[in-house]
Amino acid sequence: MASLCMNSLPLPPSSQPRRVLETSLSSVNITSSSNGHLTGETLKPIVVCGSPPTFVSAPGHRIVAVGDLHGDLDQARCALEIAGVLSSDGQDSWTGGETVLVQLGDILDRGDDEIAILSLLRSLDMQAKAQGGAVFQVNGNHETMNVEGDFRYVDHGAYDECSDFLEYLNSYRDDWEDGFVNWVDVSERWKRERKMSHNHWGPWNLVKRQKGVIARSILFRPGGKLACELARHSVVLKVNDWVFCHGGLLPHHVAYGIDRMNREVSLWMRGLSETEDGPPMPFLATRGYDSVVWNRLYSRDTSDLEDYQLERINSILEETLQAIDAKAMVVGHTPQTTGANCKYNCSIWRIDVGMSSGVLNSRPEVLEIRNNRARVIRSKRNSFSELDYT
Repeated sequence: MASLCMNSLPLPPSSQPRRVLETSLSSVNITSSSNGHLTGETLKPIVVCGSPPTFVSAPGHRIVAVGDLHGDLDQARCALEIAGVLSSDGQDSWTGGETVLVQLGDILDRGDDEIAILSLLRSLDMQAKAQGGAVFQVNGNHETMNVEGDFRYVDHGAYDECSDFLEYLNSYRDDWEDGFVNWVDVSERWKRERKMSHNHWGPWNLVKRQKGVIARSILFRPGGKLACELARHSVVLKVNDWVFCHGGLLPHHVAYGIDRMNREVSLWMRGLSETEDGPPMPFLATRGYDSVVWNRLYSRDTSDLEDYQLERINSILEETLQAIDAKAMVVGHTPQTTGANCKYNCSIWRIDVGMSSGVLNSRPEVLEIRNNRARVIRSKRNSFSELDYT
């Protein structure tokens, strides 16, 4: 049995009417309980509103959230396995049934296998939909940085993956979808063959590096294949009464409109615009210390803050949640050296644990939400512990 450490809090009922949602995903009965799923219960279909998705209604569905992955495919698979949504047999099969998986961004940078992780999540999404589940991603600051052309944190191996992937796509000229989904199955072989050919540093390797930079620019520039793939995802996502974003949502973001922000970021990434002037960079969502993907207000170490500062942050958080009609917020972005945790009466959950080998190489942890109660799944052992906030 997976080892669990649970932080649990029943949250107060929402006082505002729920927004009407559109676009239904198919649903089937849950039949397995080994990974924490309900049994013998027919759930309502998942309903999604927005393109990219902004509001999701999934009543009764188990929700799991995974933080920053930063190009580490092995750690990503480990996190998904302990979340109960990925098979452990190496086949990358969806085992989550009707579970809703939310990944909180920063898949890019600091690791070698960024595109493979994106490919894996797309494959899992397709499999999940067939079982009545769903996979959502929200873009983080490292996604927006790469679309902007900021490659400061790109690992050398990631440039190589871009070169390999662009070459690999030549055999899928007429079927991007199929080629992209299959990349995770063949990326390891391409990496092995590449490393065998790189037996010394020399002029050829410098040429290969330049080729990687060019390939990355082609793939991630606005309108590029991978920029358009990122454009399918939002920067803010609300699932039932929980809101998910990379850095943190503030009252003026809600006032601006989260569906509007999501749409503007998506248009920018696709190189499109609603005007003739070209797509402007959506500053409110992607740039500045208080933008959605960069904000660290809720993730600061509370031990360093004065009482008046804590009260002010708590007030801003409460105002934000009330404005969006949410009970709690889940964020990544800032590695939590003590593990995933909640603060401010568990109205904010901070779940970036720096699991990538390019960050802290820490033990993967994921957040599970069921019936408005949340717990942190910390490892695969033979026992579990719980900390109840009821």
